[in-house]
Amino acid sequence: MRKVITTLREFSDHDLVHFFIRPQIIARILAGVLSLTIFASLVTEGYQNLTNSSQLHCVLNDNGTACCYGITVGILAFLQCLLFLGFDAYEPSITTHKFKYTILVLDVTFSIIWTCLWFVGFCFLANQWIRSTSHYLLGAGAARTSITFAVLSVPCWVYLAYVALKNLQAEPPVPYKRTLDEGSVALTTLSSSTSTSLPNNMGYPENVGVASYPSTPVPHRLTLMNTDD
Repeated sequence: MRKVITTLREFSDHDLVHFFIRPQIIARILAGVLSLTIFASLVTEGYQNLTNSSQLHCVLNDNGTACCYGITVGILAFLQCLLFLGFDAYEPSITTHKFKYTILVLDVTFSIIWTCLWFVGFCFLANQWIRSTSHYLLGAGAARTSITFAVLSVPCWVYLAYVALKNLQAEPPVPYKRTLDEGSVALTTLSSSTSTSLPNNMGYPENVGVASYPSTPVPHRLTLMNTDD
């Protein structure tokens, strides 16, 4: 019994366990599972045919756009969850501050986008299912599953957006570094603007750079004149 308790304690102290019990990771995995279930159910049972026809139709009011919407958004949301799960796993090893800040910005942006997409998707799919007039032998379970999981996806993505925004606010912004080229351009612009802005009628001599020395007056020379006595 003690060995089992010791093994469980060692297992609970493992970094992988701490990673998967984080609320953000749980919400991301749940959002990925919901997205996977939505597009998988619509792909497998979302298109059915009537008894008197072999042509396949979407079970959501025979509207192919509704099924395509659920499948497309579900696939993209599932791929995004996998991508950001990889970023979360390698987050401790990311040393570049600019790269980490960019990931947080993308996480906030995509989480907000997918919150809106799943809310619109729930309203759209539910409306088409209510207006459906054709009764198929199969496909009703896929329609209900997609609608239910679409509305459950909304709070998951809202929570992911909230956590990502909170982490982004805690992260210091990327400092702006002026390059040498920008500095040289700024100095050139400053020198040219300063030289052109000086007025020309300030009363200074034109040859300012030439050193002027005081000129000593030349004394008059005495000349001897011959006088006739």
